[in-house]
Amino acid sequence: MSFVRNLWGALPQKAASYGSLAANMAASAPKRPLTLFPATMQQRFQSTFQFDPAMTAITGEGEDPKDIARLRKLRNIGISAHIDSGKTTCTERILYYTGRIKEIHDVRGRDGVGAKMDSMELEREKGITIQSAATFATWGDYNINIIDTPGHVDFTIEVERALRVLDGAVMILCAVSGVQSQTITVDRQMRRYNVPRISFINKMDRAGANPFRIIDQIRQKLKLCAAALQIPIGAEDQFRGVVDLVKWKAYYNEGERGETLVVKDIPEELMELATEKRHELIEQLANVDDEIADIYLLEEIPTTEQFMTAIRRSTLALKFSPVLIGSAFKNHGVQPLLDAVINYLPDPTEVTNTALDISNEEKPVHLKPFSDHPFVGLAFKLEEGRYGQLTYMRIYQGTLKKGSFVTNVKTGKKIKVPRLVRMHSEEMEDVDELGAGEIGAIFGVDCASGDTFTDGSLKYAMTSMFVPEPVISLSLAPNGKETPNFSKALNRFQKEDPTFRVHVDKESKETIISGMGELHLDIYVERMKREYNVDCVTGKPQVAFRETIQESAKFNYTHKKQSGGAGQFGKVMGFIEPMTPEEDTGKDTEFDNRVVGGNIPTNFIPACEKGFRDGLEKGPLIGHPVNGVRMVLEDGAAHSVDSSELAFRIATRAAFNDAFSKAKPVILEPVMNVAITAPIEFQGTVIGGLNKRKGTVVDTEIQEDYFNVTADVALNNMFGYSTELRSATQGKGEFSMEYKEHQPVMPYVQEELITEYKKKQQASK
Repeated sequence: MSFVRNLWGALPQKAASYGSLAANMAASAPKRPLTLFPATMQQRFQSTFQFDPAMTAITGEGEDPKDIARLRKLRNIGISAHIDSGKTTCTERILYYTGRIKEIHDVRGRDGVGAKMDSMELEREKGITIQSAATFATWGDYNINIIDTPGHVDFTIEVERALRVLDGAVMILCAVSGVQSQTITVDRQMRRYNVPRISFINKMDRAGANPFRIIDQIRQKLKLCAAALQIPIGAEDQFRGVVDLVKWKAYYNEGERGETLVVKDIPEELMELATEKRHELIEQLANVDDEIADIYLLEEIPTTEQFMTAIRRSTLALKFSPVLIGSAFKNHGVQPLLDAVINYLPDPTEVTNTALDISNEEKPVHLKPFSDHPFVGLAFKLEEGRYGQLTYMRIYQGTLKKGSFVTNVKTGKKIKVPRLVRMHSEEMEDVDELGAGEIGAIFGVDCASGDTFTDGSLKYAMTSMFVPEPVISLSLAPNGKETPNFSKALNRFQKEDPTFRVHVDKESKETIISGMGELHLDIYVERMKREYNVDCVTGKPQVAFRETIQESAKFNYTHKKQSGGAGQFGKVMGFIEPMTPEEDTGKDTEFDNRVVGGNIPTNFIPACEKGFRDGLEKGPLIGHPVNGVRMVLEDGAAHSVDSSELAFRIATRAAFNDAFSKAKPVILEPVMNVAITAPIEFQGTVIGGLNKRKGTVVDTEIQEDYFNVTADVALNNMFGYSTELRSATQGKGEFSMEYKEHQPVMPYVQEELITEYKKKQQASK
């Protein structure tokens, strides 16, 4: 339907002058002709029904009408964004306006209390969200389960597992900074789990706020069809309210905390801009919705009901994202956002959830979100609570009752549910049962994150969530004598967070912790001190290098060992070659057995594969894991007495190492996508600093007094950058980074790493 864009004329329009909204905002508004249609033409399309948000839901035939009515009045949403876009502040206002909390507190804990959803002491100190927090609220007749997620890339697993179990999301953007690096990551996660989203442009009270520029960024950078449902009344310190383009009314928040929503007619000075932006909304909807396209081609204005049903239909179909604006901190625009959550995001009956039937060759099965079906639930998050392990669970089908028995599909264990609660940040509300579509938590159930539970009659497993690989490691040791709390803390953190890994280095015997970034690991070290009274010393950060090959190489290796009696004999022949990751699974290593004629007996083939896997664990160059290699075993020889599984395992490992050295081996290092925002006067200094760290600048963007730069920089070169950026920009610059890919290191760096590794090897002998 994109052809409809050209159907409007191209008459120049005078820039709208409205409130104190800066001229740059008016300049960014697309110039389109404004045609006002007579009221009689609009009346022809007036609908005879009131808008019902549940009208697009599928009615469950034969299901309990009360259960269907309950589900239609339920929303499960997540609030996600780039760091410091105002997610927790927005959630705090939602809880206040819905009556869940009686007072609003400062996110950074300056008032000595801190935001409700940031219950951890560390979160209040640092002013950031570290763990996702769940709560529930009531808005009118509707129940809303809300998960507030972290914005920092180091805690991306919290966003990942929240979006895995939610039906819809609110993506918050800053009215000045717009689409940032973590916004792009969140967008990718929402697409991965097919989560419909509303976009909320927050911080309209900030200097330089321009919502229309941000909407353009959503379209260009996120490739989303999006349009404003509101325009601002004033901006920056004069921001007073919003004009609703769907209901054609102006909304003002009044009262000490903005608790009173006053509805008025649209101010005369905003009428021209409002009409223009409503035409833009119709135009964007016409690209994705046939009903609006027909009305658009007839040059008519949709009714409120037609607007709302089309927006809901397009949002649920993942074709459109409605954009709302406001300032959570200044208490503007939050109530209309809650209305939009109800009107445009799905209820559990409108979302298709799929499980795998383990008893039927993992055949996909669509779950029915009704309470009278057999129970299926997913444990998506674990916490160590005061009363033992607290397991957050989304109920996809059936009912979970206190005192009932559930079965862990992975282990086959039957477990009694001793206590069932709804979460309100760190507070709990005991309940006797939770129906389909609900999110709650259970105590006393030993399981892992991602385990599926059923009532025992089904062997269904929910599809697993995506878990990114760690990119940074630190050596960790207790300061003083090691206590049982050291290992207890590490075990608990590993169980809670799939991106936090612990292993003991075989050579140095040091405990190594791995995670998503320096902040990620620093937080866990600090938590060990506070929660387990274990003060730790950390070593120099280590990068997660990988090894791979660039070309194919043959091997022909014989392992012989004779020491009296039965010896060891195994011969293997074949080749290794580079392998690109598979699109669907991401797998990039493979063992391919092409031996024919029984030259290597079939019972020794698994041992050969084990030898190959041993070689992958510790590469020949610097002892790091090997990626992107396929080993093809073509031939070999065995001895009737001396051959054994051990002999063939050793032979394959040695053959792999031998061929690896002949296949142009290279060391790969993690390359990070770094996004920096700083005042314009420091642009030269910042880009010079990136060049010094051998970064590749991908994109730069200038907006008013600030500039954004995106660059690809090796993680090994990023240590200490936070301090450097602060000193170079007088503390005004900020940056975030996320893993992009592994790339070959420079040849001189490879030589240095190999030399260093050899020295370590000799020193340990």
